[in-house]
Amino acid sequence: MAIAPSASYSLTARLEIKNRPGMLGRVTSVIGSAGGDIGAVDIVEMTRDRVVRDMTINARDSEHGQEIVNRIRGIGGVRIVSVADRTFLMHAGGKIEVRNKVPIRSRDDLSMAYTPGVARVCLAIKEDRERTFALTIKQNAVAVVTDGSAVLGLGDIGPEAALPVMEGKAMLFKEFAGVDAFPICLATKDPDKIVETVKLIAPPFGGINLEDISAPRCFEVEERLRKELEIPVFHDDQHGTAVVVLAALLNALRIVKKDPRKIKVVVSGVGAAGTATVKILLATGVRHIIGVDEHGTLFRGREVGMDFMKRWVAGATNPRNVRGRLSDAIAGADVFIGLSVPGVLTVRDVKSMARRPIVFAMANPVPEIRPEVAVRHVTVMATGRSDYPNQINNVLCFPGFFRGLLDCRARVVNDEMKIAAARAIAACVERNELSAEYIIPSVFNKKVAPAVAQAVAGAALETGVARRRRRLEIPALF
Repeated sequence: MAIAPSASYSLTARLEIKNRPGMLGRVTSVIGSAGGDIGAVDIVEMTRDRVVRDMTINARDSEHGQEIVNRIRGIGGVRIVSVADRTFLMHAGGKIEVRNKVPIRSRDDLSMAYTPGVARVCLAIKEDRERTFALTIKQNAVAVVTDGSAVLGLGDIGPEAALPVMEGKAMLFKEFAGVDAFPICLATKDPDKIVETVKLIAPPFGGINLEDISAPRCFEVEERLRKELEIPVFHDDQHGTAVVVLAALLNALRIVKKDPRKIKVVVSGVGAAGTATVKILLATGVRHIIGVDEHGTLFRGREVGMDFMKRWVAGATNPRNVRGRLSDAIAGADVFIGLSVPGVLTVRDVKSMARRPIVFAMANPVPEIRPEVAVRHVTVMATGRSDYPNQINNVLCFPGFFRGLLDCRARVVNDEMKIAAARAIAACVERNELSAEYIIPSVFNKKVAPAVAQAVAGAALETGVARRRRRLEIPALF
């Protein structure tokens, strides 16, 4: 599948070009013929003999970027002064920082913020630990915790290499919901050590966001922390994905006019995200679900490739105990949800589905089936990519979700909150906007995070897991 040039492989090339008519055209022609996408072109310096220009060029990948640079080198009258990778420049020195909320400009300020005045606040918290929420950063702080074992599509790359992703996650928390998130990258994959470490660092935080921990260890870590901490624990790879998938599915089912309780759903990929998706679908009344992994369908009695969570899925789904491959499971299905690997779904599989099928192919960067191939045979198509309609992206969930958790000072995360969040996301697509190519709001839709926050806080209050008992007016975030 051809990948279009994108800003993630964006270069700024500083070129010294002979000041002659037609030279800029030669340069742009060469870049275009090499498949580069030209953005800004800025003059840095001009003399009678030469022009120095900065040219921004999007490439498909690193190798393609190098190919474009090599092609430019071959142009007579052009000298490459420098080439900068814009993505690496954005990460230089890290992407986040800590800033003071109140200034320290005088002795009075210092005596209140630090010694001796701070001692009074410390003693007040000692008398009542709940005051930590009101008097410290805890009311707005989330730890983003990883061991670097399942990072994006990169796999087990370790805690240091995972840090840029965790910084990015912290940026999204702040940008979309005003939440202060701190990246915590642990140099261990031992579940006991992860649990113990998170418990030890928990006091300053109002919530824990587990991130990029491989299955099945992620299930054990989350479950133990949920039981042993008094603040909410949320594994975004599981529940963030499941919430946004449910939101998209609710709107897709409105398009095809099908009842969630009567549909057949096939979930390809039964790892962290797939398992959580199965759970949230069951919680909303979907009963006919079949999970499929690299060994085929999950059914009661299967022994190959099973762990404790897959055994649970096998027992809770596949009511007819279908055995076989994906093609055996997909026949007559109303919905395909792909959280697996590229290319596993064929056109023949799609044609065997029920009338007006829904296909969510979310493997990244290459989906389970190419939208260009599937679109003629499906009614609603969604992917995890930003360059196709209906991008299913976790950023629609986690910032607003934690905003709601923090605002009501929730103790735990429950199914009612997750379903409420999904319904809130779905509702951000107005009735007159809903179409087969617009079932899920944009990640830049400013209504989403406040709507999710309000829904989560409301569900927490209704289910009795909020420390604040009165219904809160969620403040405007934008």
